[in-house]
Amino acid sequence: MLDTIEHDGGIRELRLARPPVNALNPELVRALREAVESAPREGANALVISGAPGIFSAGLDVPALLTLDRAGMRAFWSEFLGMCAALARSPIPVAAAITGHSPAGGAVIALFCDFRVMAHGAYRIGLNEVQVGLTVPSVIHAALARLVGAYRAERLLVSGTMLESEAARATGFVDELADVDHVVARARNWLEELLKLPRQAMLSTRELARADLAALFADPANLPLETLLEMWFAPEAQDTLHAMVEKLKAKKA
Repeated sequence: MLDTIEHDGGIRELRLARPPVNALNPELVRALREAVESAPREGANALVISGAPGIFSAGLDVPALLTLDRAGMRAFWSEFLGMCAALARSPIPVAAAITGHSPAGGAVIALFCDFRVMAHGAYRIGLNEVQVGLTVPSVIHAALARLVGAYRAERLLVSGTMLESEAARATGFVDELADVDHVVARARNWLEELLKLPRQAMLSTRELARADLAALFADPANLPLETLLEMWFAPEAQDTLHAMVEKLKAKKA
């Protein structure tokens, strides 16, 4: 579900490994959160989060999540926000190696990393939640606006736009493009250059620069857990999500 690969220089790669599309179910989200939190304690100097060639993560595992009751979804959203918090507050740098398509939850993972390298070509990334009847929570909106600016974030979120790689780079959604086979290597190279800097100066400056992102999760009582729960179980969202799942089933058949 999550493969760990150790690279030179204390760079640890966390590879999403839940075929076929690395859909985010409770177990994968928990595994990623725990891996991000434990890496610094275990001596890692930096992290790369990667996927499979052609797919980073297809986002939430909607069919699995639709089987959960309110208590189950409350636990999932708490874990999901915990994963975002772990990335936002990581004391070591984290680079996203976006190895292919990355809608919704996959894009969220990338947003909270320090640097994003995406596969060049007809791959798409974006927060398309509105298209499936969901609303992007405030902490994720803030993370996107931090990258691309408030007005551009508004336009992307309200329409649920999915951007191809070139457009994602042009808008600032991702930092760099690379051939799909070299995305992970380029993410590692970026981290290697960062780790050559005087360590304490780099880490303390990084902490200062990312303080606004970490502050989004400073008070657990202010996290939009109840908003996410109500949004998920709203009739419009449930109708849209169930229709999407039925459409996927029909396509497979």
